[in-house]
Amino acid sequence: MSAAEFDLIARIRARVGTRDDVVLGIGDDAALLQPPAGMQLAVATDTLNGGVHFFEDAAPADIGWKSLAVNLSDLAAMGALPAWATLSLSLPAQPGDAMQAFVDGFLDGFVQLAAQHRVALVGGDTTRGPLSVCVTAMGFVQAGAALRRDAARVGDEVWITGTPGDAAAALALAGVAPYRDAEVRRCVGDPLTDHARLFERLQRPTPRVAAGRALGSLAHACIDVSDGLLADLGHVCAASKVGARIDAAALPVSPALAAACEGEARWSLQLGGGDDYELCFTAAPSRRDAIASALRAVDTPACVIGRIEAEPGVRVWRADGSPWTPPRRGYQHFG
Repeated sequence: MSAAEFDLIARIRARVGTRDDVVLGIGDDAALLQPPAGMQLAVATDTLNGGVHFFEDAAPADIGWKSLAVNLSDLAAMGALPAWATLSLSLPAQPGDAMQAFVDGFLDGFVQLAAQHRVALVGGDTTRGPLSVCVTAMGFVQAGAALRRDAARVGDEVWITGTPGDAAAALALAGVAPYRDAEVRRCVGDPLTDHARLFERLQRPTPRVAAGRALGSLAHACIDVSDGLLADLGHVCAASKVGARIDAAALPVSPALAAACEGEARWSLQLGGGDDYELCFTAAPSRRDAIASALRAVDTPACVIGRIEAEPGVRVWRADGSPWTPPRRGYQHFG
């Protein structure tokens, strides 16, 4: 390990917090951690690459925030309480001052979100290479109480938190494939500066940790929406051996998205876009009032958008009861 890498690690260690359950953190060959008794450990890992998961010219603080947020979203979908994280950071060769400035900015966003959820950075790796960030987040969930993809039941209502489609609209505005098709361009042709809220949702998603915790005893199945609502709900249905019917007219719409796009073109962003990091979950209709109350208590908007059915597959219906076929069902990593 070079002196420059030691300096970089020291720079990171000086910025991150700790917790009583971190026996040994950054600086040794491995971290030593002490999970609480009676809890299971939930572990999630996501890699973010420049030009794929964030814009090459994105603010370092936004990259830092998002790299942790997408992992906390996975923990939220399991109903887990975040605790620890590791960070693997690949940086292109550049002058020392420029590298330090990037790392400081990256940590501004990472540490800000980590502090909100009492997450301690306990280790990781730094290396030279294309700009890439890999975070592993760990959290606790009561033994046997984790929300899973394979527990949806016929008759369940399908819920979504927040307002899906905002991030996909930002990607369309930026001309990112596959969102830059003609249908989208006709609906989102305003200057980028008119859609700051959409870009904020793309670059600084809100992990629904409190919502996931609140749903632990109320929901049956849950998943975070990272690749598109239809694609991710499809994973739930496949794991649970059920199907789903979605009412497109019931999809919640943010004011920013409503101003940018309408009609079926908007549905395509809401149902087939990615990067929302909202929670899609299923629950018995008898739980509707309890769920609404629990989510109000943690300031998380959510609404029912469909139901679970026995017939396999995820189908979309218009308000008049006719079926609608979306142009895409979600993001394909290797498509």
